[in-house]
Amino acid sequence: MAQLKTSLIALGFKQVQTYIQSGNVIFKTAIRSSPEVSNRIEKKILIDFGLSITVFSRTADEMAQAIKCNPFLKEKRIDPSKLHVTFLSQVPVPSSLKKLAPLALAGDEFRHSGREIYLHCPTGYGRTKLSNNALEKALSVRATTRNWKTVNQLCQIALGCR
Repeated sequence: MAQLKTSLIALGFKQVQTYIQSGNVIFKTAIRSSPEVSNRIEKKILIDFGLSITVFSRTADEMAQAIKCNPFLKEKRIDPSKLHVTFLSQVPVPSSLKKLAPLALAGDEFRHSGREIYLHCPTGYGRTKLSNNALEKALSVRATTRNWKTVNQLCQIALGCR
C-alpha cells in the first residue's frame, strides 16, 4: 500500500491515504471525471507494478450518496454488519439484473441503484452466491464489493479530505 500511495502522489494527487490492505485509497485531485481518475490510476499501476487491474473511483459526494441510497437501512430487521455494497464500473443493462435473482439464496437479498448493488447477506458474504465474480458474469460489468463498515469509513475519510 505504501508503494501505491507513492505512485498516486507521483500522479499529482494530494492528501493520499490508504485504508486497510485491499486497495482502498482516498485522495484529493482537481480532476472532476471519475472515469478519467480511474484511467490514470490504471495506467500508473500498469507502469509501476505491471498489473492490469480495473480501478473504481467515486467522489466523496458519490460515496455519501451510495450510503444514503441503501434501501436496506429503512428495514428494522436488517443487521448492518451483514450489509455490503458492490460498486460497478458502469450502470448495468436493466435486463441483466434478472440474472441475479437465482443467486439470492439462503435469505440473501440485493437491490440495485445506478452503479451500486446493495447486498444483505444474513449468513455472511463468504457464503453468498452474489459474489463479485457472479455479479460481473451476470451483469457484464466489472465489480468490487466492500462491507458496510468499510464503505462508511471510506466516506468519512473522503469527506474529511475535501
